[in-house]
Amino acid sequence: MGIRVAVAGASGYAGGELLRLLAGHPEFELIAATAHSQAGQPVTAVHPHLAGLDLVFAATEPATLADADLVFLALPHGQSAALAAALPATVKVVDLGADHRLRDAGAWSRYYGGEHAGAWTYGLPELPGRRTEIAAATRVASTGCYAVATTLALAPLIAAGAVRPDDVVVVAASGTSGAGRAAKAPLLGSEVMGDLTPYKVGAHQHVPEIKQATGATGLSFTPVLAPMPRGILATVTAVPTGDADPRAVLAAAYADAPFVHVLPEGAWPHTAATAGSNSCHLQATVDVDSGRVIVVSAIDNLGKGAAGQAVQNANLMVGLPETTGLSVFGVAP
Repeated sequence: MGIRVAVAGASGYAGGELLRLLAGHPEFELIAATAHSQAGQPVTAVHPHLAGLDLVFAATEPATLADADLVFLALPHGQSAALAAALPATVKVVDLGADHRLRDAGAWSRYYGGEHAGAWTYGLPELPGRRTEIAAATRVASTGCYAVATTLALAPLIAAGAVRPDDVVVVAASGTSGAGRAAKAPLLGSEVMGDLTPYKVGAHQHVPEIKQATGATGLSFTPVLAPMPRGILATVTAVPTGDADPRAVLAAAYADAPFVHVLPEGAWPHTAATAGSNSCHLQATVDVDSGRVIVVSAIDNLGKGAAGQAVQNANLMVGLPETTGLSVFGVAP
């Protein structure tokens, strides 16, 4: 018998990616997958790429999840807190939603609305000291997808004093799976193909999370919907405080991080190289005209941006190597 795990909200894109990773995990035993409108349907009716996974979606109720050793919550923002509170204290929980990421109740109210559910241990293992905290936690709030792509590019530079925290600009393009599986007119193939669209300009909900995780105090963030199913490419710029080599700062910070790769000089990240992996690819330079530091970050938004990151956190929580069941290599072509 392995470590018994369950997934709530398993019919979405992040939930489906979790099921794929957990089905191939050498130490986790997948005992339940829940959904809302798809309850009673075979998992393969929603996720045909998981043919051979003999599991039926159950209703999302505490009783369905209570027998697990660890539960993943892949629910819409605002729906995790009540379900987590109804689970036994002995059940470890990794929340892929935003409910427990923010420490500041005011920031939650401003960007999400509703009652703040309180902060859990923040689930980005590559931040200093965070692996130990995650390993000791029973409740972990996994990161937002844009937040991890930006934080990995920026946090070491601010921590080292290499860039100013008050003037950070981020433009990040995401694949359509980042918007979820619900049918929406702007996500139709005929609307998305051949188009780039900015959205939530100047008011994206990941801004307070990025500031909290990186120490940035001034952040301009512009997300862009790109005509691809998965992936995030974030371009992060900031004002240097001196002549530190930003690439060297990043390389030193992630020397022992199995999933973060600072690429060789002259090689730049692209999303296809991270597809299907739990890796983040980084490259940095200094703009010859403005003098600003530029860092480009690429991840799979369903991997390191969601399901892969959640499994990485879960591995630490149950005492496994963080790389267990996860790939550092992308799928190509």
